[in-house]
Amino acid sequence: MKHSLKLKWLFILAIVATVFSCDKDDPEPVNEEELITTVIVTFSPVGGGTDVVASFRDFDGAGGNSPIITNPTLAANTNYSVSVQFQNEASSSTEDITEEVEEEAKDHQVFFEVASGLNFSYSYGDEDGDGNPIGIVGSATTGDASTGSLAVVLIHEPNKSATGVSSGDPTNAGGEEDVRVSFTVSIQ
Repeated sequence: MKHSLKLKWLFILAIVATVFSCDKDDPEPVNEEELITTVIVTFSPVGGGTDVVASFRDFDGAGGNSPIITNPTLAANTNYSVSVQFQNEASSSTEDITEEVEEEAKDHQVFFEVASGLNFSYSYGDEDGDGNPIGIVGSATTGDASTGSLAVVLIHEPNKSATGVSSGDPTNAGGEEDVRVSFTVSIQ
């Protein structure tokens, strides 16, 4: 009888220990941000012509050496297909961060901020699983000749349902900037 009572208490003790040893507050896994050293924007004229490539390369990341920037010259009154690539070229082999952005599409959006009187507009050409824009591919239209600034901004975890965000305005997007690069664009 004592043996049966001991087994019962051991069984109860084992169940209690199991229940209370489970940690329901396990931290969410941290999605470490990738280092983005390179942003390449390719403008392909609709209907044919030579691609125009804008690039920003900062091999040592923020600080250190100045980035190498290739600013684009675009034709006036022209439609372009646009694609954006994000890379990490800080190590011996280039890592394509664009793939990660596509895989985590709901958590990313690319914005094109136009300033200084640049006659340029961008339209999204891709969507995440919820029908919200991503911005890795799209189309651009240039107007009359002008020169100005074009910032390409990748935001991690934007509020895609906030006012203006789905149309490309990052003002209410929140989130965190993964990368921001600025190009001086000449439209001729």
